[in-house]
Amino acid sequence: MSSITPITKNQQFNVDKIRQDFPLLNQKIKGKPLVYLDNAATTQKPQVVIDALSQFYANSNSNVHRGAHSLSDHATELFEKARNNVQHFINAKFSHQIIWTKGTTEAINMIASGLAQSHLKPGDEIIISTMEHHANIVPWQVAAQRSGAKLIVAPINEKGELNFPVYKTLLNEKTAIVAMTHVSNTLGTINDVKEIVHCAQQVGAITVIDGAQAIGHDSVDVQDLDCDFYVFSGHKLFGPTGIGVLYGKEDRLEQLPPFQTGGEMIQTVTFQEATWNALPYKFEAGTPNIAGAIGLSAAIDYLSGIDRAGAIAHEHRLMNYCIELAQDMDDIRLYGTAQNKMAIFSFLLGDAHPSDVGTLLNQQGIAVRTGHHCTMPLMNELGIPGTVRASFSLYNTEEEVAMLFAALTKAKTFL
Repeated sequence: MSSITPITKNQQFNVDKIRQDFPLLNQKIKGKPLVYLDNAATTQKPQVVIDALSQFYANSNSNVHRGAHSLSDHATELFEKARNNVQHFINAKFSHQIIWTKGTTEAINMIASGLAQSHLKPGDEIIISTMEHHANIVPWQVAAQRSGAKLIVAPINEKGELNFPVYKTLLNEKTAIVAMTHVSNTLGTINDVKEIVHCAQQVGAITVIDGAQAIGHDSVDVQDLDCDFYVFSGHKLFGPTGIGVLYGKEDRLEQLPPFQTGGEMIQTVTFQEATWNALPYKFEAGTPNIAGAIGLSAAIDYLSGIDRAGAIAHEHRLMNYCIELAQDMDDIRLYGTAQNKMAIFSFLLGDAHPSDVGTLLNQQGIAVRTGHHCTMPLMNELGIPGTVRASFSLYNTEEEVAMLFAALTKAKTFL
């Protein structure tokens, strides 16, 4: 993912019009207008996504596949259309490379568990980075314990960027897997995934990319990235919770054993043995989150209908404004100053505990996240207990950025 291009005069992004599509934003918290700056945790949903969920349950609710009636046929059509929509959205070659999951965490667990069974052996090495989310650390710890492999951590530099020279030295003939985030949920760092993958391929390593934070903020082309696996969650892409995507190269998915067994993922069953269904159903045991997939498809349609380049540039402008205002407050310490970063502003205010700052901001209607952000090893590396994190999306405004800093100035008087 390249750096973001600044907005131009002939490519204006109408944030006021966009905000009208998100009903939750039009409310007050503690008597103050809601300023929602917790987008790295979950994004709000446009009305079209809410409508898609409601319409499915009101008009089309049925289980998918094998139904001998019209409702099931229609539900199956909507469900598989959603899969095709995701395929085109991330430029996968085939729709059967799109596996439905509960989210990024389950997807990584599916991959890690499967590779621990089928690929990893004692002495192998798995490389992750210091900036990883727990969901891209713990599954690999478990996989290493089960297989006898070793977990290796690639360091970051003082800006919060992957230390590429060191990363390259860690790659060797023992490297079996490289699993890294596309965008850091704490620092906002945009990793050069294409180069990470290219380097890993030189030693024959399987590559797994956590795209949870990237997918809602820029275009993702899995064929261009050439990674073996790419995973993300629908709820960070303006879609419902409880739905996610595991993309995999066809040969990797064929080799990977199933994570769960039961209905749908079987081809034949006797009391002695079972055989697995074809892709993608091999990995989709049980009744899937049909409504979630349809809602995610509606979110993709929504994004496809707006000025996506303008939205990306708008977020970039918000981040620049945030940094500009922070420079005028001498007691703010910013964590994550990568040259290429998303609109994630992670900071500490003087000696105040992050949770105290978050509470005082909430009293003024401003929603942020505080704590370790599921990156405890990163916090230990930085020597801090956590941060306050303001994360922006396409519906946030410069006025809201100003309101954040006005609220921080007021909060200082109580700390």
